[in-house]
Amino acid sequence: MALFDYSPDEVDVLVAGIPITGWADGEFLTIEMTTDAFTSVVGTDGEVTRNRSNDNRATATVKLMQSSASNDLLSALYNTDRLARNGAGIGAFLVKDNQGRSLYAAAECWIRKHPDISFDREATAREWVIEIADLQVFTGGN
Repeated sequence: MALFDYSPDEVDVLVAGIPITGWADGEFLTIEMTTDAFTSVVGTDGEVTRNRSNDNRATATVKLMQSSASNDLLSALYNTDRLARNGAGIGAFLVKDNQGRSLYAAAECWIRKHPDISFDREATAREWVIEIADLQVFTGGN
């Protein structure tokens, strides 16, 4: 019987070359494909046709503690993209599980939405929404 190890600090995340650290407690990263890979339609006689999508866009949500220095770097990237022209805030996206075989990569991503801000009695999370143009996906075990 095999024994496997998972450690969240062995998951590397880079957004436009920025290594992300300072994760919020609990679920700290989600990646969702924008479009289903396949859809189907059925004719009146019951014949099914499968439609393949070439849309590999995805959305990643990165959840950081409000104290994380990565918030500063992502804010600078977001503001640069908003103030400059021609995609100044576009860069590569990479997620790699160093104790496993999962890998998610794209040449182009950008911050779609600045996090909603709240202040509480205790530190809260900041959720950065990242748009990814053409995500290559390999979900492996570890």
